[in-house]
Amino acid sequence: MSDQALEEKILNDLNTLINKDQIVLPTLPEVALKVREAAENPNVSALSLSKVVGNDPALTARVIKIANSPLMRTRQTVNNLQMAISRMGIIYTSNLITGLAMQQMFQATSDIVDKKMREVWNRSTEVAGIAHVLCKHYTNLKADQATLSGLTHEIGILPILTYAEDNPELLQDSATLNEVIRKIHPTIGTHILRVWDFPEEMICVPEQHLNFNRNEDPQADYVDIITVAVLQSYEGTEHPYTELDWSTIPAFTKLGLEASNEDGHGQDLSEEMEHAMKLLSGSN
Repeated sequence: MSDQALEEKILNDLNTLINKDQIVLPTLPEVALKVREAAENPNVSALSLSKVVGNDPALTARVIKIANSPLMRTRQTVNNLQMAISRMGIIYTSNLITGLAMQQMFQATSDIVDKKMREVWNRSTEVAGIAHVLCKHYTNLKADQATLSGLTHEIGILPILTYAEDNPELLQDSATLNEVIRKIHPTIGTHILRVWDFPEEMICVPEQHLNFNRNEDPQADYVDIITVAVLQSYEGTEHPYTELDWSTIPAFTKLGLEASNEDGHGQDLSEEMEHAMKLLSGSN
């Protein structure tokens, strides 16, 4: 079977599975589901939410670490989970934990797919870190939602890789696999976020963030933030996106950014972005 024929077969198979609602979608880790459910209760307190999160020691440690990080811009040291939740707020904490817990989903049984999933997760944390900082400095939007949008903007790749594990011929042809991913992951990603009951302004991110001509509203939204974050994540590389004329991309204008990113303010944020990426990825 030629590469083109294989690609068409895989795309047809995946589209059929999507249309029949038979594609195997990833599910959020149990701790994320419990935290999101608890956060929806208008009477939930920092104490009660801390009891839900506290069952996961590793996650607890990461939340406290982030609460004490420069991202939160505070001088008072947080000593426990309840204090961390009180500082960040219920919704912020819920979104943060959803994002952090997602790392558990990026694992596979085969070495090839596992490596690919780790690449996707690393890229997602990089985009999320940039998005968090861009959101705080250039918009009035919610940094936690921008971060979560970054972590989920390529979530549609996971079911494709799961499918690939069951269809080894796709794993043997990385070029075809990458092309299949490029063509269909945005549609699957939007479908996943809808199933997960994400806010509408975040659901559209996977499908729309690579539409570089998108200019529906004069105000920046989460799609614009992720568009800029994705492009900035490739800065200094030989990726084809770096060959685009960023000055013609509306998302930069709406954020009030110089498309070249050579202005002093943009450079000043690089350290903050790097710190955010490390916190989200779990690296020291």
